[in-house]
Amino acid sequence: MRFLPFLLVVLLTTFSAAATSLTFRVDMRGRAISPAGVHVAGNFQAAAGFGGDWNPATTALTDADADSVFELTVQVPAGTYAYKYVNGTTWPESEIVPGLCGYADGGGNVNRQVGVANGGVQVLPAYRFGECVARGGYAAGGATAPAWWHDAVFYEVFVRSFYDQSGDGRGDFDGLTAKLDYLNDGDPATTTDLGVTALWLMPMMESPSYHGYDVTNYKATEPDYGSMVQFETFLAAAHQRGIKVIIDLVLNHSSNQHPWFVGSASSTAHPYRDWYRWSATNPGQPGPWGQTVWHPRGGQFYYGVFYDGMPDLNWDSPGLRAAMWSATRFWLNKGVDGYRLDAVKYLDEDGAVTENTPGTLNLLAELRDSVRAVNPSAFLVGEAWSATNAVQPYVAEERLDACFEFDVSSAILTTLNSTNPEPLRVQLAEAAATYPFGTMATFLTNHDQNRVFDQLGQSMPKMKQAADLLLTLPGVPFLYYGEEVGMSGTGPDPDKRRPMQWTAGPRAGFTTGNPWSGLNPNYATYNVATMAADPASLLNHYRRLIGVRNGSVALRQGYYLPLTPGTLSVPPAAPKLVAFGRAVGQELVLVVANVGTTAVAAPTVALATSELAAGDYAVTNLLTGQAAGTVSVDSVGGFGAWHPGALGALAANQTWVLRLVPQSVGLAEGARPGGPSLALYPNPAVGRVRLMLAGVGESATATARVYDLTGRLLLTQPLAGAASELDVTGLAAGAYVVRVAGEGVSVARRLVVGR
Repeated sequence: MRFLPFLLVVLLTTFSAAATSLTFRVDMRGRAISPAGVHVAGNFQAAAGFGGDWNPATTALTDADADSVFELTVQVPAGTYAYKYVNGTTWPESEIVPGLCGYADGGGNVNRQVGVANGGVQVLPAYRFGECVARGGYAAGGATAPAWWHDAVFYEVFVRSFYDQSGDGRGDFDGLTAKLDYLNDGDPATTTDLGVTALWLMPMMESPSYHGYDVTNYKATEPDYGSMVQFETFLAAAHQRGIKVIIDLVLNHSSNQHPWFVGSASSTAHPYRDWYRWSATNPGQPGPWGQTVWHPRGGQFYYGVFYDGMPDLNWDSPGLRAAMWSATRFWLNKGVDGYRLDAVKYLDEDGAVTENTPGTLNLLAELRDSVRAVNPSAFLVGEAWSATNAVQPYVAEERLDACFEFDVSSAILTTLNSTNPEPLRVQLAEAAATYPFGTMATFLTNHDQNRVFDQLGQSMPKMKQAADLLLTLPGVPFLYYGEEVGMSGTGPDPDKRRPMQWTAGPRAGFTTGNPWSGLNPNYATYNVATMAADPASLLNHYRRLIGVRNGSVALRQGYYLPLTPGTLSVPPAAPKLVAFGRAVGQELVLVVANVGTTAVAAPTVALATSELAAGDYAVTNLLTGQAAGTVSVDSVGGFGAWHPGALGALAANQTWVLRLVPQSVGLAEGARPGGPSLALYPNPAVGRVRLMLAGVGESATATARVYDLTGRLLLTQPLAGAASELDVTGLAAGAYVVRVAGEGVSVARRLVVGR
């Protein structure tokens, strides 16, 4: 049996006269629900008026909104309570609570635990049944509810190069604090800050190198950057402005100067010996790109995929595992909001297979649970530098919250340099069909690549359009520091990580001392102070774009819809347009980008299908505020070739960002608050998907139709009542629109089919 009530050690509680409203919530998505229902049991039941404690039959949870999150609200005195969820009414049906987020009772059982304050309202996170992960239910359409990072714009910072407050020529935590108002001053009404809402700090733990990816102490700050107190001061100041902060976490390797490795290398009997991978002879196998990976030391050989100064950690060692999980909890307890995970695809090698192994995926799931046990809302974004189809497993089953999408980055640059829209069109379609909701992290370039300004031939029109695309595409966008002012950098890594260009004055305003690195030659022209004074500058373009994204739910959270571009010219031209939509519910934004070298006189776009209700929509260009005409949406949420006549021609490297607002929309019931609604789950789906209609009677009849994003009708199925199932085994992996209509019901939701 999973649980024996008589073995429980009931936790002591301290009661007060003032009762607290406590809501239990459990996420049951993807599970078959017991006919007896879902229950919660614990030592709170007697205090809440349900008779004896630990009786799973008396406290049933309900799912009134059909979102797969079952809930129960009780009134209890203040105290500490143990509990667990039960899929049924008997103890063999209870969840097995992971040790990482549970508490052993001393009798061989692990329970969840909650501390309840005196009075007020307390709502528990919707933990998944038997897991540490919490997600908070479903958004409309059955997708995972948006988390804070789905609304974020990230800014990647190399602390050493951002701003030097001390005058020693090296950037520091105090410098970061001093420049926070440049990034986001905390006042949404101002327009003089960049507007980013989250920061990624490149390695800031103790390290002997300039770059910091060879850590010598996972629980200490880099002395060049400042003390732990100075880091904590920066973190508090960022949070005061509403800025989230994630930090680089190097899981694959340490420095060869780390005490762990020094001890490991000292003796085969040392306690740290198995924290690294050793061989008595040279195995001779090359690395993933043909490099030497077995390095000599003391007559033996150790494994290091990057170079001999960064030996790989051995994640098969329980001691190493425990030490690293302790380090992750350390920084979370300091208040960081998550981690960027370096080189995750190399974590667990399997013989000759050195990347993307099942062991790596399992390890990341364990990391997720360890992190969620400390901070359920912490963000995990991975660097798995592989093709899209190889990256997808890292975000499947919520192992990580997001991964960097290198193929989209490459496609943006290729399209802009070639003036050929096809590379980006093709890659966007693949990414949209591959990644679950909100799991793609987008960027132009990062610290390992030649800077985007150089890759685009130092063309300012292309730079602005690259920003247009980055900040309107689906996914979580990341900017690399200095990108917004046109910083250059090619060749060796230090040249891509040069000091930030603040002014045209001495040392680019970065320091009063001697900069740790040479400055970019272009800093006198491309710097914050100069560009801030020019309304047409790249910096101010970024400010406007980020402001537009921050103000649009569709641009932050909307799914991708392909648009068909064209022209009104006779004969029809083949315009060099990238066009797509971003939709969430009844909000739609159209993005039309001319990547060619000449203007398109009368560009058109067509939309096959969407969730939009039929009717007329007024269109506005969000970048300029200019009215762009009206478009009529048909019964399947689409429209034919449409030209925003009021906007005229679309210039070379110009982008329109067009928002649709209903005018005289003949809203169906499902489009009105309180009317019928449709939820799909699981979503993404494999095999079968449940359709749950809310706001309709059990006798209601309707028909479900499934369209692909080109508007082709693929499936038709009659429905009866509020719940039914749809067989999608015959559909290819990708995105679809499910429309349900009949007896006063007309609703639509996006469905993703996986394989």
